Amino acid sequence: MAKLVKLWTALQTSYWFIPSLMAFVAGLLSFALASVDGWLGNAWIDAVPWVYRVQASGARDILTTVAGSMIGVAGVTFSITIAALSYTTTTLGPRLLTNFMSDKGNQVTLGTFLATFVYCVLLLRTIQAGDDTGASFVPHLSIVFAIVLAMASLAVLIYFIHHIAESLHVSNVIADIGGDLDRAISAYDQRSRPPEGTHSATALPGDFANRARAVTAPTSGYIQNVVHKTLMRIACEHDLVIRMSRVPGDFVVDSQALVEVWPGQALDDPRIGDQIRQAFAIGRSRTQSQDVLFLVNELVEIAARALSPGTNDPYTAMSCLDWLSVAVDRMARSRMPSLPYFDDDNVLRVWAPVFDFKTLTNAIYDQLRCYFATDVNAAVHMLDRLGESGAFIGRADDRALLREHAASLEAATRPSVNNPRDTERLDYAARRAARLLADPVTRDDHVSP
Repeated sequence: MAKLVKLWTALQTSYWFIPSLMAFVAGLLSFALASVDGWLGNAWIDAVPWVYRVQASGARDILTTVAGSMIGVAGVTFSITIAALSYTTTTLGPRLLTNFMSDKGNQVTLGTFLATFVYCVLLLRTIQAGDDTGASFVPHLSIVFAIVLAMASLAVLIYFIHHIAESLHVSNVIADIGGDLDRAISAYDQRSRPPEGTHSATALPGDFANRARAVTAPTSGYIQNVVHKTLMRIACEHDLVIRMSRVPGDFVVDSQALVEVWPGQALDDPRIGDQIRQAFAIGRSRTQSQDVLFLVNELVEIAARALSPGTNDPYTAMSCLDWLSVAVDRMARSRMPSLPYFDDDNVLRVWAPVFDFKTLTNAIYDQLRCYFATDVNAAVHMLDRLGESGAFIGRADDRALLREHAASLEAATRPSVNNPRDTERLDYAARRAARLLADPVTRDDHVSP
């Protein structure tokens, strides 16, 4: 099952699947419409005034012109896409290559041009000129459809020019990743909610550490997907408790532990270990399907590049932080425990490591601090965002964590601030963040500028 999920993910992020599928469908349409033309004959043309009659030579010229122009435009489209990918990976980071390759607009654009080309080329074979040995045949309905495809290709070309320019705008790139991150957290939140009628306790058996044995990875690579239902089924069928040692996004080395199984003697049957390994999809790169931190790292990378001395673009970094703050605020409103899976008797069967507010917050602010501390504008913006997150946080531990990050950022920024006015701005932002993140009982709502 995990291999099927991995294959589907690979197809979605490939640049060839949708164009190939569209070209295949266009080939089938050429055969189907040619058959319909053979069944209808040519008498219907006189009753439809907007369909003009063409001879065999004219039909060949139309199809040849459309096919030749489409393959030329497809080549130009591919060149523009490669240039856009080169710009993006150089400026924003190589990990964004997958985002652009999985862009459905680019895939459908290339697919439309290829489908029109394939349709016209295959339709050319059906045209027969009249001679002494047989009657002529011109598939008028099929040619009308070829002209419709040509007009659709022109519309798609106009859309593509707009879309590729829009997709290169850094604000749109950041917003798209931020939207994906928000949806990924929402999906994780839904998976982490225990079914009705079950408890949320995750206590493992008392002798788990002594009796558990590890199931190791069959190869090295990144964990891309885990099919929890498969692990649950195996645990229920063999009366096991499975604790996941690795989660999507982790890199595993050949023979490194994937899960621990209790009781360990169940692994004396090698089929159980093989079934557990099949629940894990391992590949060469990280994917965003179940890896929330992969999306976080994409935004962090863009922000880090923007604040590098060679780029010096703090506003792009601030935009990344704005969208990362959306994820922090969403996590603050949710309580995401570890992912326990219980059977029908409410017995713990599968346990996954916790992904919570602390994990996400540390991944964001610990990585960004060293970059934002070098620019007072970016540092003040981060302090503002940290403070404004206080409106969504109700747990004292979470408030204390953000206060620690605010204090760490202030301490890291002060050595690089030499102007008294910048010092005053930093002081005010730090005091404001501390006030907004203070516990509601002790908070002082007044901060002097």
